[in-house]
Amino acid sequence: MIADYLSKVRQGQIDLKEFLHKVLDECKNIDGKYHYLNFLCTEKAIGEAESVSLSIKEKKSGKLSGLLVSIKDIICVKGIESTAGSKILKGYTPLFDATVVERLRNEDAIIIGKTSCDEFGFGSFNTNVGIGFRIPKNPLDIERVTGGSSGGSAGLTKALSRKNITHVSICTSTGGSIECPASFCGVVGFCPTYGRVSRNGLISYANSLDKIGITAPHASDIKPVFEVIAGYDERDSSSLKEPLDTSDTILEHKKKLRIGVIREAMDAIIDAHIKDAMDKTLEELKVEGHFIEDVHLPKTFKYGVATYYIIATSEASTNLSCLSGLRYGQESSVKDKSFNEYFSEVRSQNFGLESKRRIMLGTFARMSGYRDAYYIKATKIRTLIIDEYKRLFKKYDILLSPTMPILAPKFSDVKNMSALENYNMDVLTVGPNLAGIPHATIPIHENEKYSIGMMAMSDHLQDIMLLDFLCRLEASDAKRDT
Repeated sequence: MIADYLSKVRQGQIDLKEFLHKVLDECKNIDGKYHYLNFLCTEKAIGEAESVSLSIKEKKSGKLSGLLVSIKDIICVKGIESTAGSKILKGYTPLFDATVVERLRNEDAIIIGKTSCDEFGFGSFNTNVGIGFRIPKNPLDIERVTGGSSGGSAGLTKALSRKNITHVSICTSTGGSIECPASFCGVVGFCPTYGRVSRNGLISYANSLDKIGITAPHASDIKPVFEVIAGYDERDSSSLKEPLDTSDTILEHKKKLRIGVIREAMDAIIDAHIKDAMDKTLEELKVEGHFIEDVHLPKTFKYGVATYYIIATSEASTNLSCLSGLRYGQESSVKDKSFNEYFSEVRSQNFGLESKRRIMLGTFARMSGYRDAYYIKATKIRTLIIDEYKRLFKKYDILLSPTMPILAPKFSDVKNMSALENYNMDVLTVGPNLAGIPHATIPIHENEKYSIGMMAMSDHLQDIMLLDFLCRLEASDAKRDT
């Protein structure tokens, strides 16, 4: 648990520099087998550990002194190669920290590495890595995927927790990129209200959908980190000015909750193990006295996937247009080439297959003559989806659903899936991402081969209430285990 670890570091019960060397060695061993890291920040992390140790001795340490944090390779870290998992950005070393990294460092957290991801976040299984990058493997079963696109973050979090190493990972979600891998790898994944955490320094996939969140071994580990990284940032035009209220907790003031179980999500379950795990968890919540009933999101489940992919690919096409080899991205020889030839050559050689597919889909959807029929219509449907959630939150505190409709598939199964089958794997996670509401997945079943997660959602800006609900679930499970 983070609270215990931070207390021991401050009291000198843990030698931070010695512990860090142990962790870095462990990360190398884990990465050799599972491929979770695109970059290990050995020298920088050791330097930061020395600085933090000095701050602790001088009684000037921050709130997260000595906490080891990995950062998804789609978020900029000063002086560390940041590629978004793509060959086209290979060698790019930012001259600045993303706001989230800056805030972590201001509270004496230590950055240990950049985690693997699908190229630019394009994927549900983390098999769409860029050219030359390694595909991460599930920590519970190396024949299975981690889930994506934050597979490196979730996998590393699980692997280190099995070694009793306290660590969290900062990652991102656009349509389910935190929730999916957290569910498949057996950790807690939290995605906040859109705009609650600054996107400054994020290599954007889709501006109106991208959120920065957290994966951690325990729900109780997320809150102290979230309180540090959340808050208004004038460098991000989508950043919210509403202050984060951490005083009113659901555990203290609302013992019995009104919980809506999304019926369409339960009907979308493909694997019987997931249904059994969900039924058992819901029954336990009923026993605890919570009011639970089925609710419906018909528009979300009818149009959600299509709406998400039209908006997301359109915005991705725009965001990636600058990577042409002129000012940004890899370069090529310009001799005897027109602009179009040069542009096409650079992008053909350096983008992976899925990136090319999404760029083409997005470019088509926002072309003159098609923009109104696709992109504008999708944004209107998105408004209807938001309204569906808002109506439910007038009556319910929390909404629940399974996180994914299937167990983590094997790599051989993913190879046989069509692009459309891949996209439909996001059917349960695109809704809360389109609506911009806080949501999180927490493990409800795990064995030696797979993990099953349940997704909980709350209304906009009710992030702390959601985290307290997760802590309550976790505490109940711990009591039952003892």
